Amino acid sequence: MGCDPGLGPLALWEGWNHGAPLAHSPGLTEEDSIYVFKGDEVIEYDGEFSADTLVEFLLDVLEDPVELIEGERELQAFENIEDEIKLIGYFKNKDSEHYKAFEDAAEEFHPYIPFFATFDSKVAKKLTLKLNEIDFYEAFMEEPVTIPDKPNSEEEIVHFVEKHRRSTLRKLKPESMYETWEDDMDGIHIVAFAEEADPDGYEFLETLKSVAQDNTDNPDLSIIWIDPDDFPLLVPYWEKTFDIDLSAPQIGVVNVTDADSIWMEMDDEEDLPSAEELEDWLEDVLSGEINTEDDDEDDDDDDDDDD
Repeated sequence: MGCDPGLGPLALWEGWNHGAPLAHSPGLTEEDSIYVFKGDEVIEYDGEFSADTLVEFLLDVLEDPVELIEGERELQAFENIEDEIKLIGYFKNKDSEHYKAFEDAAEEFHPYIPFFATFDSKVAKKLTLKLNEIDFYEAFMEEPVTIPDKPNSEEEIVHFVEKHRRSTLRKLKPESMYETWEDDMDGIHIVAFAEEADPDGYEFLETLKSVAQDNTDNPDLSIIWIDPDDFPLLVPYWEKTFDIDLSAPQIGVVNVTDADSIWMEMDDEEDLPSAEELEDWLEDVLSGEINTEDDDEDDDDDDDDDD
């Protein structure tokens, strides 16, 4: 069984069943899962099993799959979203066939990926959007990518999102933590811990963003950022499992199968790594020069010394 993001005893739950007809519904293939039915859509909940997180998720499900931007206030709120993928399209009106295709595509990802639309030419001008054009924003990226060959069909939009949904830097969130963790890169994750509310954590996160923006075209690079404040009950588990101190920023490589890990050594505890130092370390990880097997060999050497 693969290693979840912390996820051993603290993440276990009991299965539940509302009867054979529901359990054998098409698409319900995993035990110990929660599915939400909304219209013709079946949405699997891939988040933390806590009451608060689940209720918040259900409230999000009840929202429309596309949020409309009609003025400056909504535009500002849209621009303030940086820690998740988002899409926005400019259409003539709600009756537009191209808007309906956009709306149908949004339902495929609702509520995990937010879709926005505007029918206001002034809003579209500020976003440099042309009619029937759709912009895709990767998490933590300032500039969007325009989906080519407008106007786009539902299938084209879905295909584009599926192809680009793994951001170079992505945040582990309680409501989608399992979905994120299961999307590993050849059995490993590059994981960064940083408290955004802490000065050192904020500085380290800004460096991570800079590195991600400079390397956004590298399909082999994806870093999961975890803010320990979002998962207080898992902090002791992570510190014990990975043998790290989460009161300070950390970045390392985690094997998703057995939770083996290796973490970047900071030359000076007072100085966080620069963007250049971080890029050099990441290059060593991607080349295989740094890997969790090295950590196993070090442990074996320590055992031999004890003998």
